[in-house]
Amino acid sequence: MNDLRAERLQVMLSPNELSAVDDFRFKHRMPTRAAAVRELLKLGLAAVGINAGAGVKSSSFGVFGRGPEGHTQGDPED
Repeated sequence: MNDLRAERLQVMLSPNELSAVDDFRFKHRMPTRAAAVRELLKLGLAAVGINAGAGVKSSSFGVFGRGPEGHTQGDPED
């Protein structure tokens, strides 16, 4: 197991919350829900001024690479 992922976190989501995570995941071509949740946590923490990754992106741990149309940190409504 990767040392950077030594802890498991279980989260219960409403159907609407899960749909929002899946929408984010598919829009940004992320390989798994877990990768999407990690990225959303990182973005949320950054929004309140906390550097959660010290230069490490969740995409660095992804199973699949993303192409030029992959994840961006722009407005999610674009």
